[in-house]
Amino acid sequence: MASQNKIIVTCAVTGSIHTPSMSPHLPVTAEEIATAAIEAAEAGAAIVHLHARNPVDGRPDQSIEAFAPFLQVIKQRSNCVVNITTGGAATMSVEERVRPAKVFAPEIASLNMGSMNFALFPMLERFKTFEHEWERPYLESSRDRIFRNTFGDIEHILRTCADNGTRFEIECYDISHLYTLAHFVERGLVKAPLFVQSVFGILGGIGTHPEDVAHMKRTADRLFGNDYHWSVLGAGRHQLPIATQAIALGGNVRVGLEDSLWIGKGKLARSSAEQVTKVRQIIEGLGASIATPDEARQILQLKGGDKVAF
Repeated sequence: MASQNKIIVTCAVTGSIHTPSMSPHLPVTAEEIATAAIEAAEAGAAIVHLHARNPVDGRPDQSIEAFAPFLQVIKQRSNCVVNITTGGAATMSVEERVRPAKVFAPEIASLNMGSMNFALFPMLERFKTFEHEWERPYLESSRDRIFRNTFGDIEHILRTCADNGTRFEIECYDISHLYTLAHFVERGLVKAPLFVQSVFGILGGIGTHPEDVAHMKRTADRLFGNDYHWSVLGAGRHQLPIATQAIALGGNVRVGLEDSLWIGKGKLARSSAEQVTKVRQIIEGLGASIATPDEARQILQLKGGDKVAF
């Protein structure tokens, strides 16, 4: 599935899972997010996956005003592929979540393939002190929160972005999500080549056992054959072990502080670029090489950085 042994590295630099008090290295302001993305690209990430945050307290922010400053800087300073989230945060409506992708028409946007329990509350066992008033309730309330991604929501995002020429990083947190994707492929709303991002280790989704990874790949192979490119992300401490397994199977990888704050046992990563550097060493140690942004564009048949609206 990787093209001629070229591995696409995606880097998700901030996300909406972790809160600012968990790491001093988590990007919050537009300047910090832009710098993190550019440094990740310089380290070898072909794609940067981007969320926005309120610059004062770091809470997830899906407004156009939050995205615009760092999108412009990244485009000016890097050739990397920009991927804008439509996942946003589980607390947001689908209309809020899709708005940046609709307005900015990126080459690629993320798209979640199913509603699920998306449990963040276990992080309260590790992190006890929070700087901002919103952080603890945000994590605690995930006990009773469903991250809504209904068939109607998914179709709404696909149709909203249909005229943008935007392709999708299709996030599958469980086997059922692959079958949901197959449904939208059959209806012609998603077209090959598919970029399937298998997500492991979120409580509420598939686990992190090597058999879980292999099962996800086997199922995707059976459903999509040569019409897809497979990528993985492992949450937390599972980031690099799962990346290594996927690379050995010919897949692509995603790293970054959105998915894991760590670079080793008990050691916070100083940047997403540090994680990119680590996974690049694994890729090259296994005899493969990283894809450049333009190679990623060719593999995924993206429209090109000159056709975005930022």
